[in-house]
Amino acid sequence: MPQEVAPAGHSSADDVVDAAVVGGGPAGLSAALCLARYNRDVLVFDTGHGRSTHHQVNHNYLGFPGGIATTDLRKLGVEQLGAYRNARVVRHQITAVEGDAERGFTLRSQGHAWQARTVLLATGVLDHFPHFPNWQEYVGRSMFWCIACDGYENRGRNIVVAGHTDAAAAEAMQLHSLTDRVRLLTNSRSDEIGPVLRRRLSAAGIPVVHDRIKETEGVDGRLTALRTRGGLRLELDALFSVQGATPETALARGLGVALQPSGYIRVDSEQRTSVAGVYAAGDATALHSHQVAAAVHEGAQAASAANSFLYPAELKA
Repeated sequence: MPQEVAPAGHSSADDVVDAAVVGGGPAGLSAALCLARYNRDVLVFDTGHGRSTHHQVNHNYLGFPGGIATTDLRKLGVEQLGAYRNARVVRHQITAVEGDAERGFTLRSQGHAWQARTVLLATGVLDHFPHFPNWQEYVGRSMFWCIACDGYENRGRNIVVAGHTDAAAAEAMQLHSLTDRVRLLTNSRSDEIGPVLRRRLSAAGIPVVHDRIKETEGVDGRLTALRTRGGLRLELDALFSVQGATPETALARGLGVALQPSGYIRVDSEQRTSVAGVYAAGDATALHSHQVAAAVHEGAQAASAANSFLYPAELKA
């Protein structure tokens, strides 16, 4: 595994690395691997949280017949990165990044600071899952957020969609193409589904239940029923949460990085942000296409752009 302390040749945390990658998911690990192969000194900050630490099996990443657990993919990425002595992984949460491309960047956590010539943000999103006792055990096993990732495996099954907006209604309609057993539970005090989608739900025979989850039934991460505050018992095989997600952009905002109107980090086709020397990749950069394949591609693209930025002028076309 990559070193979690400074290896030989790195005297202290005050050393300047070529690139600091914040986030140890598929985007961050892909970026770090590419940077290491460009022979750049790279430091990865991984708190061990994020979507790729849940229990889901990824079936749409090329090269893994039968799928691969995202936790295993993450472990393989760390193991692969371990072959490069110029790459390090540290288990610190970065709370602030300051500086610029001319002076260099300083990354801070509680009681620690690191220096880097470039910064790559792969900070992901915070999903708003329904909360009930031990809800984390169900994520990726019978509670999902992505029809592209997990819809196919739930063909013909009994599905409840949790959400109170048109986005939830649209996903319920999309899931109806995979199974005729779909219900929508608002799981909110408000019901913001508009009349157009409400008519479509009705025409498709998808009931809308305006109620909230009180407790659940299930074992080993497999939901079997939801009990609502209104006294209903809804049997199910899978729960699709469409309650939104918040991009983790605090570090980007602290650097003055421009955001999209949706709140996600604005990047160009090479994953460059509006701040020179700062790049972003993965789920924090787009409202849609939250896929492992997209994250790995964006991480590699950001790494290539950062590597090019680090070359002296005489080596650039």
